[in-house]
Amino acid sequence: MTDREPPRRRVPGPARPDRSERPGRDRAGRPAARRPGPGARPPRRPRPAAPSQPGTLRLGSPRPRLRMISLGLTLVLMVFVVRLLQVQAVDANAYAGKAEKNRYLTHVLAAERGGITDRNGVALATSVDAYDITADPTMFTREETKTEDAPEQAAALLAPILGQDPGDVAKKLRTPKTRYVMLARRQTPQVWKQIKDLKSTLADKARSDKTAPNVLAGVFQDPSSKRVYPNGDLAAGILGWVNADGKGGGGVEQQWEKDLAGKAGEITYAQSGGRQVPTAGSTETPAVPGSEVELTIDRDIQWAAQNAIAEQVKESKADRGYVIVQDTRTGEVLAMAGAPGFDPNDLSRAGAGSLGNAALQDAYEPGSTAKVMSMAAVLEEKAATPATRVTVPNRLHRGDRLFQDDIDHPTWYLTLNGVLAKSSNIGTILATGQLGKTQPEANRVLYSYLRKFGIGSPTGLGFPGETPGILAPPDKWSTSQQYTIPFGQGVSINAMQAASVYSTIANGGVRVEPTLVRGTKGPDGRFTPAPEPEKNRVVSAETAKTLARMLESVVDDEEGTGVKARIPGYRVAGKTGTANRVDPATGKYRGYTSSFAGFAPADNPRITVYCAIQNATKGSYFGGQICGPIYKQVMEFALKTLQVPPTGTQPARLPVTYTP
Repeated sequence: MTDREPPRRRVPGPARPDRSERPGRDRAGRPAARRPGPGARPPRRPRPAAPSQPGTLRLGSPRPRLRMISLGLTLVLMVFVVRLLQVQAVDANAYAGKAEKNRYLTHVLAAERGGITDRNGVALATSVDAYDITADPTMFTREETKTEDAPEQAAALLAPILGQDPGDVAKKLRTPKTRYVMLARRQTPQVWKQIKDLKSTLADKARSDKTAPNVLAGVFQDPSSKRVYPNGDLAAGILGWVNADGKGGGGVEQQWEKDLAGKAGEITYAQSGGRQVPTAGSTETPAVPGSEVELTIDRDIQWAAQNAIAEQVKESKADRGYVIVQDTRTGEVLAMAGAPGFDPNDLSRAGAGSLGNAALQDAYEPGSTAKVMSMAAVLEEKAATPATRVTVPNRLHRGDRLFQDDIDHPTWYLTLNGVLAKSSNIGTILATGQLGKTQPEANRVLYSYLRKFGIGSPTGLGFPGETPGILAPPDKWSTSQQYTIPFGQGVSINAMQAASVYSTIANGGVRVEPTLVRGTKGPDGRFTPAPEPEKNRVVSAETAKTLARMLESVVDDEEGTGVKARIPGYRVAGKTGTANRVDPATGKYRGYTSSFAGFAPADNPRITVYCAIQNATKGSYFGGQICGPIYKQVMEFALKTLQVPPTGTQPARLPVTYTP
């Protein structure tokens, strides 16, 4: 026996038919198509699938899910496409505008203000570099700074430097819906350097510590300029000042604002994080500097006049005073000084009453200095001559009043020249009474001459706040005014008008409108002279020459009231004035207006000087006593400065009195 299984015996079976002979196949052995026939069996149906066994997991078809996902993605993409079309096509301009607004900043470029000089080119007002401190409130928000109180933090740092209240600064930094606020104007370079150093320190700290905000990142500077008056209070009444907005607030600064201010420019640039983007470019419209204004003033003569009047006002404890120096031939004002004055560099110390120019803005009764106009009318109308005899009583009854001179005296026997020399009110009333057959007619004649001399009209300077004075028409004169106006009471003028009267006599009877500005010099350096002043003949040359000789008697003759105005070597013509003064506060007479007016050399006039002091309360109040010396001091200085030589001739010495 072995382990091998014995071969199986093949059992013979029926023989397998030949392939070609098998049923259902053709000779080649391929299945033959069955043809149903009668009694043939129907084809078998496929068996149904067996039911799955419990616990068997079958996956659903992925196609529905893919369709849903595809649909969702398509909708999302469509939303993005629609929004993109809206932004880039439909609303493109609007969004571009917003982007430009947020990205670009526009600042005004301040024009350099033109300077003001005296007639010799000496600077009286100029401008120096300064900075306007500005801020962008949007850079102080919580979103930008990541802190709630950024405006308060910034204000605490800025307020001490700018000299402002921290609350006010913080309020500006919280201004909504704006990208530009002004924190302080015209600050010095030192102020901006302090702020810039603080910004740099905070910026360095913010770079090293991401939690530390730079609360000054939104503070900027705009180049500007600051007005400076190098001579302090010298000629302040003429120059005026510049206000906080950079515009003229008075005087020449206001009157010539359009020429001085120039034309502001503009710059627009891209910014990011409060800094300019250099590569983004910028557009700029340059500023046009203002023109330089050249005055007729001589700085040295102005200085002499201002010192003289300031000392006398202080010594007399007066309310105020003014001195005017004028070129008799051209009408140019060489000096216009007032006291008390003010320093336009620091208006915080200026008193309300000292601002402005009192020489042009004060209206007051001139007193006896106005008698020269009455005498001019009498001479021009040939109602009398310098030698005409006038008997002057101690009292004169006219209308409803009893008139007198400034001192009691026996009956004076004066010539018309003597009436002017001794400044007799009564003599002046008697002389002007000869201007007409009746008093109303005489009033009309006198009124016409006062108007020709410029009384009751603007001087022609066009100065801000100037008063034309007060001169009622003759039919409105009261009973007393008919007799007081001839000697300077009942009529009001300003100091420039008074000076112009004497310049008219000195100029041969021709009135030349006063001028303060010689011309302007534009940014291109071209000088444009001021228009020629108007000229009007008031009295004849003969009358003017006669009046000049009569006015010499006031100073040269021992009987005259102006002996303190004598100047050795020069012939001087002048007139004193002492008038009752109307107190502006009460409207009633209180105190006196003391004055002196004249010109020199009397026989070849070049310079007019007028001085007035209001309400002197210490010492003398007579014009010849307190204004005569000022006239002398200022006139001497002006004659030397302008190198006017003495004429070398002797005064006419017209008779003052006569023997009855």
